[in-house]
Amino acid sequence: MTSGQPGTGNARPTPTGATAESQSATTAAAGTPTQQNAAAKQDAAAKQDAAEGGTAVSDSTAKGTDASKDSGTAKHSGTVGGATKDSGATKDATKDSGAAKDDDAAKGAKVDGADGTDKAGSEAKPDDPERWEAFASAPEPRPSIFSRAGRAVGRFLIHEWTLAALGALALAVLMTWPTLRYPRYTLPQDYWDPSLQAWQMAWSGHILLAEPARLWQSNTFFPELWSFAFSDTLLGYAPAGMLGSGPEDAVLRYNIMFVLAHALATLGAYALARQLGAGRIGAAVAGVSYTYAPWLLAQAGHLHVLSNGGIPLALAMLARGHGWSLRHGYRPERRHDGWVYAGWLVAAWQLSLGFGIGLPFAYFLAGAVLVAAVLFFARRLRTGQAVPFGRRLFAADVLGGLLFAGVGLLMAFPFFKVTELHPYAERTIGDISLFSPPASGFVTAPGESRIWGGLHEGARAALPWHPEMTLLPGFVLYALAAGGLFFSAWRLRHRLLLLAGVLVTMAFAMGTRFFDGTFTYVPFFEHLPGWSGLRTPGRLMLWTTLLLGLLAAGAVTALTDRVRELTAQRIPSWPGPWLRMATLLPLLLVTVEGLNTTPHPVVPTQPAAMRSAEGPLLVLPSNQSLDQHVMLWSTSGFPDVVNGGSGFTPRQLDDVRRVSQSFPDQTSVDYLRTLGVRTVVLLRGQVAGTPWEINIDAPVESLGISRQEVGDAVVYRL
Repeated sequence: MTSGQPGTGNARPTPTGATAESQSATTAAAGTPTQQNAAAKQDAAAKQDAAEGGTAVSDSTAKGTDASKDSGTAKHSGTVGGATKDSGATKDATKDSGAAKDDDAAKGAKVDGADGTDKAGSEAKPDDPERWEAFASAPEPRPSIFSRAGRAVGRFLIHEWTLAALGALALAVLMTWPTLRYPRYTLPQDYWDPSLQAWQMAWSGHILLAEPARLWQSNTFFPELWSFAFSDTLLGYAPAGMLGSGPEDAVLRYNIMFVLAHALATLGAYALARQLGAGRIGAAVAGVSYTYAPWLLAQAGHLHVLSNGGIPLALAMLARGHGWSLRHGYRPERRHDGWVYAGWLVAAWQLSLGFGIGLPFAYFLAGAVLVAAVLFFARRLRTGQAVPFGRRLFAADVLGGLLFAGVGLLMAFPFFKVTELHPYAERTIGDISLFSPPASGFVTAPGESRIWGGLHEGARAALPWHPEMTLLPGFVLYALAAGGLFFSAWRLRHRLLLLAGVLVTMAFAMGTRFFDGTFTYVPFFEHLPGWSGLRTPGRLMLWTTLLLGLLAAGAVTALTDRVRELTAQRIPSWPGPWLRMATLLPLLLVTVEGLNTTPHPVVPTQPAAMRSAEGPLLVLPSNQSLDQHVMLWSTSGFPDVVNGGSGFTPRQLDDVRRVSQSFPDQTSVDYLRTLGVRTVVLLRGQVAGTPWEINIDAPVESLGISRQEVGDAVVYRL
């Protein structure tokens, strides 16, 4: 009779293929309540092990459960007595199979360690967790807020960009020394243009706090309008101009910004080279060569030329935001619109420092945007697939470009007004020819170069205007860039493009000396808005230097990569440290070639009469150089002064200088009163060899004016 038939009193042997677990489960299902309870607990433990990853117990219990389902017919078909008999008949078999199952379950529990129980066919006994506490590792203590802050500061201090910024700043202090030795009393190069630019920073900071609407109507060149736009303004340094007052603070401010401008240029070029794919040493070569190129030593008195660090920094940020580099191409996954906004903001700030450097930068950005758009659509037409770009990145470029253009238009409006009021101030192609350097200028160093200055004295004497025609970027830089054409981390087509950029920018830097500028400078001069205001083509050498630095960075990066491979393969690696130190040689040579002998003359002391004189006032003698000192002295209270020095001289100031040659007399007094001048300060220390040498002590009672000796000056009140 089969197991499914009622009335069965004898236990049938387990069919072929059935397991001991099946018999145990059947017995538990049809057995006594105690046995059923034990089986239920065992099944619950198996389910818990299955949930926590236990394999041995889960498998065993699952088999028992399936077998119980197969043999459960006996429970439902037979009587209670019959079930009891079956249970008794299979009791021995149950014990054997249960023991085997418990052994498997115990092994599984030990392996898994999930519930810490020992299953022996009855209720599980919990393990004592305290038995194993002595072998457990001590929990790691939670660091305090001060420890976490200290670690964060430590990570920040050893970060690459922190070290790069600190290194650029330290190098700037050393390479410009002794600028910060007496920063309140000396100025680098000379005390004419630096005095003018020190006044520019002081005026913009002062007027933006006091009366922003009067920004372009400065206190100099009285009573001219838009006088702040007579030259590049350094308006981007206005926040620095809000700190301090008076001539000494203005000189201190200038010297600090002079050093910081060098540091920013180094950091900006370093960032650009790194973003394009150069190694650290190669990027450092690009940064140092861009900032301390020998030709820039002749520009030490022109802070608006030295303040060029925003150019490579903005390009680095824009390239980072668009996920593009020379070495790796376009990587859409690296796009970030935040960097794009930052790049356009830095570009706008660079433009606010002046159009002499900013205008070519603006046209370069416009050309880059145009080329990128053409390549984007050309690839789409050729492949039928658009390059991943994204709406957010597009919006960042549109908004950033509008910001940049808006700053440019706001800055340009006053200059257009000056051109309208003073049409004779506009440059001619003849003015450009006077400052156009010959090809020999590219291998001639200025006198301020410590390495080449003395050796190139004869070559400088052959140049018509050597301060703007000595354009040597460095012989070491030339050599590294030439090597980068053959051995480089950049691809061949990128090297050729960089070489083409070097040659084109050199041709533009020559102005009218390159085939009379017919194919380069003259078309830009005649057709591009604002280009006619660029008086010195040689300053375009800035772009040549940057491109040469990128070529050199590619060569040095390839060299350092090769050295790293060689040292990794050598056993033992004894020459390794020496080879790695040798990769620093290009950086050392570029730095040494940038050493200078720039003078730091003492700034003329402010006359005591200037501290109390009421404006509008005229300081005599008056000329382009002395008036720049007067502008600096006027930072004490900023009274209106007739004096002023800039890129051009207004005709009215020419008339004042001509008429006042006979001061004090009735004609000059009446003319000055007509202009609104109330005070004239005549400096005794400057009258030697001038008409005032005789007139300075002449009586003035008949002229209806007063005369007073104040220190080393005579003050006339009209």
